[in-house]
Amino acid sequence: MSLIHALVAREQTILAEHQQAGKRDFSQATQTILSKIPPNDSKLTYVWEQYLFHYGEECLLPSYLSYNARHVFNSAPSSSARDDLPAYGLQGSFGSVISSLMHTYNTAPPTDELARAQSELNQVKDIMVQNVEQILSRGERIELLVDKTDAMAGQATAFRRGARSVRRQMWWKNKRVLGLSVIVALLGYVSLLSEMMD
Repeated sequence: MSLIHALVAREQTILAEHQQAGKRDFSQATQTILSKIPPNDSKLTYVWEQYLFHYGEECLLPSYLSYNARHVFNSAPSSSARDDLPAYGLQGSFGSVISSLMHTYNTAPPTDELARAQSELNQVKDIMVQNVEQILSRGERIELLVDKTDAMAGQATAFRRGARSVRRQMWWKNKRVLGLSVIVALLGYVSLLSEMMD
């Protein structure tokens, strides 16, 4: 949304205004709207044809722009005598200020609260998605570790069984060798005795 027309007024008297070049003349609309503005310090938006007119206190401007315009307007030296000013009495000194504020707003509008909140919400959502992805990744790694642990437990059981089997085989081998050694020793002893007796 861009600003097409902006003005500063006292009651129904326009003190300064600026309109984008080549755009429609809004003088009739602004006079009608200025006559409808209540005397209290309210902020409203009027719809005229397809255009929106925002006003607050003495400014027919969006709130960001009206705050800046009021600040500049109230700090201007000629603003102290603004009750005595005729129509368009500040056009020479304040018209360029309105023009530059409109240009600033149109080229780099401030982010509104809803857009800022939406941006923050998107950032939080992105962080949450990253956290969920990390948790899922950790879950996959934990599953992988559990699978590896189960495989290692199975391998350890198989190793234990294999070691027990090898130990039994070696025990039997040892006993056979010992038995054969005893038999060979007895045969050797018997043969030695039989030779001695002959």
